[in-house]
Amino acid sequence: MSRLIYILNGPNLNLLGHREPDIYGSDTLDDVEAMCAAVAAKAGLEVRLMQSNHEGQLIDWIHEARAEAAGIIINPGAYTHTSIAILDALNAYEGPVLEVHISNVHKRESFRHVSYVSLRAEGVIAGFGVEGYALAVRRMGTLLA
Repeated sequence: MSRLIYILNGPNLNLLGHREPDIYGSDTLDDVEAMCAAVAAKAGLEVRLMQSNHEGQLIDWIHEARAEAAGIIINPGAYTHTSIAILDALNAYEGPVLEVHISNVHKRESFRHVSYVSLRAEGVIAGFGVEGYALAVRRMGTLLA
């Protein structure tokens, strides 16, 4: 069985560390990848972190995960609140899915309180900053044990 975890990131997360640091902090996506790789190694897992500003690319990676990845951790960014297509792709994926948000979306604008991805996810981590990714990797290790 594959021990590879896909960590998928949606729009604007390429700007992590530069965009609204009061909300998202100063760590970059490269920092997140290094942190997740270290946590994954301790759990006998491997991670592949990817980011796209394009919905179709995220869907293609979810489809690819069907054959390649034991689990998916996804921060879909704004697509969380809009993309039934991402939900449909996740519903076609048979492994565990965890949803991560850097900010506490429930303390923000009301439109951010709705998540299509949550309808598929085994769990949601929100409001722990980039540490939420590490928590998700740890949880994925438990789910895959």
